[in-house]
Order: sequence, then C-alpha cells, then structure tokens
Amino acid sequence: MVGISLIGLVPVLSGAVPRLRPPGALLEQKFLASCIKCGQCVQVCPVNAIELADLDEGFGIGTPFIDARAQACDFSCDGLQCVLACPTGSLTHEINYSHETRMGFARLDKPKLCLAMQGKGFSGVARGPDFPGKLRFDEIDRWNPLNINEQPFDVEICDLCVRTCPIEIRIAQCEAGKPPSGDTNQCPPLRAIRLEEVTHADGSKGMRPTVLDGCVGCGVCEMICPTEEASIVIDIRKTAEDV
Repeated sequence: MVGISLIGLVPVLSGAVPRLRPPGALLEQKFLASCIKCGQCVQVCPVNAIELADLDEGFGIGTPFIDARAQACDFSCDGLQCVLACPTGSLTHEINYSHETRMGFARLDKPKLCLAMQGKGFSGVARGPDFPGKLRFDEIDRWNPLNINEQPFDVEICDLCVRTCPIEIRIAQCEAGKPPSGDTNQCPPLRAIRLEEVTHADGSKGMRPTVLDGCVGCGVCEMICPTEEASIVIDIRKTAEDV
C-alpha cells in the first residue's frame, strides 16, 4: 500500500510537465501546497481559459492551469477575476491589474515558420474555421469575448501576435486617452511585443516579433499564431529578468 500511496509523488519528484498557471500563481511548490482545488477560478474565467489537471498530475490533480495554444488568458475580465475568486491566495491577492502578473514570457520558438519573418502577410481566420478559441475584440464588443473563427484578418505583414496582445491593446487605449473602464491604473507601464525589421542571409527582409519586458505570458500570441505549429510560445514561469 505504501508503494501505491507514493504514486502521487512521482510527478512532483520527477518534474511533472510544467503548466502555465493562471494570473498571480505563487511559485510552483507553494502553489501546489496552498491550492485547495476548489475550481472557483475556473468558474469566473470569461473565456474558459482555465482547466483543472487530470489524474496523471499526481499531487497536481485538480489544480488549475492554462493551455495557451487551446485558449489563452486575454484578461477579458479586466480585474483578474480568478485572483479575486481564489480563497487561499494561491493566486496572490497582491496584484490587481493584468500587467502586474507574471505567468511566463513569450519566445519566438520557430522563426523559420513565422510568416512575419518570411515577410508574408495573412488573410483569413487565424486558426481555421473549426478552432473554438475566443478573444475580446474591444472595437466590436467591449465585454463579450468573440469566436476567433468569426473574426477574419487581412494584413500585409502578419502581426497577429502584436495586434491581439492584451498588453499592447491596453497601451494603445491609454495612449488614445481611453484606458479600460476609464481606469488609468489599467495602463501598462511597459510594452510587451513589437515587430522589428531583419535582413536574412540571402538579403531578403522580414519582420521579427520581438518580445519586450512588459510581456506577462498570457499566451494570446501563442493561441492566435496562424502557423500550424505556433511560431511563438510561452516559456512558463519565466519573466523579462530571466532572459
């Protein structure tokens, strides 16, 4: 029976597959120790980004995580409702705004696949007609997230990772004098991502998505990336200070 009871330890001791945790999550061991697996954060997420870990997670079973490629956190709630709903502080109550969280840090993982790096544009729906993911498109509906497969893009150079980044959107709103909900505290102090021109070895030019210090690791760039494998991904739990 002792052997069976220790099975739950294996994912912890062997380094289980890292998970992207919701905004405000404590460092992993403290998070696992304090999370009571109540699912309150799941219930309040407006885009249903938060899932609960299954049986293969050992001690992590029932803990919340985000699969950014499937459904990223786009801060549709503005006020970090998952943080407010957490009864234990596993999602720390010390943050109030989206730009204060540090879930991870985006990285251009497959530059050869990236359309912008190839100098190519994009036309159509980002992940195909069957992709069920959602994003909030403020210019269409301020409060209700919309299906990505109903929002076509047509851009000369693919910049979907930049134009859908929640931090960049908030900065643009603030610069236009229209901070989210009229609250200037919602204005991020640092930019998260931009395109920078690059010249390839053959002399051709492209635009490189460059991740900046304001990136919080929400995963929207990974979710929206239209290449079959995401060209840009989230390094879990990394921050600007780690790269």
